[in-house]
Amino acid sequence: MSKNYDVIIAGCGAAGLYAAINLPKELNILIICKRDLPLCNSSLAQGGIAGVYNSPTDNIQYHQNDTLIAGSFKNNVEAVHTLVSEAAQDIERIIELGVEFDKNPDGTYHRTLEGGHSHHRIFHHADATGKEITSTLLENVQQLSNVTIMENTMMCSVKQTKTGYSALLKLADDSYETCNCHFMIMATGGIGRVYQFTTNSAIATGDGITFAYEMGAKIKNLSYVQFHPTAFNNRATRECFLISEAVRGEGAYLLNCHKERFMHNYDERLELAPRDVVSHAIILESRKQNSTDFYLDISYKDSEFLKKRFPMIYQNLLEQGYDMTKEPVPIFPCQHYLMGGIDVDNNSETSLPNLYACGECSHTGVHGSNRLASNSLLEALVFSRHAANSIASRLADAPKDFEEAEFDPHIGAPRIPKGVRTETRKILQNCYFVIPDKKAAAAGFKRVKEIREDLLSGGYFVDADFVLAKSIVTVAYIILGEVMQ
Repeated sequence: MSKNYDVIIAGCGAAGLYAAINLPKELNILIICKRDLPLCNSSLAQGGIAGVYNSPTDNIQYHQNDTLIAGSFKNNVEAVHTLVSEAAQDIERIIELGVEFDKNPDGTYHRTLEGGHSHHRIFHHADATGKEITSTLLENVQQLSNVTIMENTMMCSVKQTKTGYSALLKLADDSYETCNCHFMIMATGGIGRVYQFTTNSAIATGDGITFAYEMGAKIKNLSYVQFHPTAFNNRATRECFLISEAVRGEGAYLLNCHKERFMHNYDERLELAPRDVVSHAIILESRKQNSTDFYLDISYKDSEFLKKRFPMIYQNLLEQGYDMTKEPVPIFPCQHYLMGGIDVDNNSETSLPNLYACGECSHTGVHGSNRLASNSLLEALVFSRHAANSIASRLADAPKDFEEAEFDPHIGAPRIPKGVRTETRKILQNCYFVIPDKKAAAAGFKRVKEIREDLLSGGYFVDADFVLAKSIVTVAYIILGEVMQ
């Protein structure tokens, strides 16, 4: 069975939802959600959304400079200027849509500080800003009569056609369906599950990047991976609970295994240095002390302030046996965010016509080699709106009919061997964690290439395991190839 849509959006995070809101209401839109609706990296964002909006002591030049410095000046300056200069209109828009940010007693918006920022410009909803934004956007999208959301639906394959794109979908009831469109937006999120340990949710497997790569779209800087310095370290859980950078913004100290501060030995900005600098410092200090025991300590602050400012973090740590108001909390760097991805222009269009990419799966160039804290939600909003506007401008030239591609899910064929994902994750973790090991990367690349070639030529049954494994292996293959250069 086949269905036709004007636009297919793959992904139900901030970028995908905001694109749907900004697209013309006469369009027939499909949003594909791989798992449950609330499950996305956007909803896990704790710190907030950065932007200059009604900010008398701040300006867009300061925000731009901070972004460029954090990104080691490897940023696309035009894209950065677009990001910071258009922040105000999208922050104002999501407030109009119902997003609630914390306010001061006088009614003005409270803005917090995070590493790499020269000014207090982070709008936040306690320590659960991502959840507040995505849940509000989802409520708005669910009221749109022109938008269909398919939940628990796996996109198994995508092909370019003469009239746009076709996608093979595996539905919640395990049946298959082909959907065709004139325009497609990849908003599939990050790649965290390519690593053994990550702050990312289960959906972050690089599917959209893999589909775009297979169709011939340009992929850029996939090895620009950010490792967050303060993930909770219980040495057991694959999905590591993030302790927001905003905690350091409120004055938390980083301590080594001797419970001593050490950042003064590595950077004059101390705990408020950008994420990559802090992560590197922890790894170097770890080698110096021959220990992986590190801590984040803000217990000297007023306990009631901490409970109110960081309610989610406080509660989650309590459940792990730690009271952040009374003691240091164990932390260690962990895979967190992707700065590279499907290369796009300022309208979020890829190198393939009418294929767009937004959010973490895209490479706009705004982040350079390291993302400035709280720029991710802003990027998702600004550039998904650009994608929607670009599509709207092309409707008059869009085809009137739909061509359907042919897919073969190999029903009845063998399933992929067990352990493919686990082996790949271990390879990448060993070859590229904070400081890449180029020697190990060569051997890892060779093995990952062998695994990928087997998956592509083996005629395996195309189920969720196959799609996830192929995506993880392909992403690792591209990253290790870049690391060796």
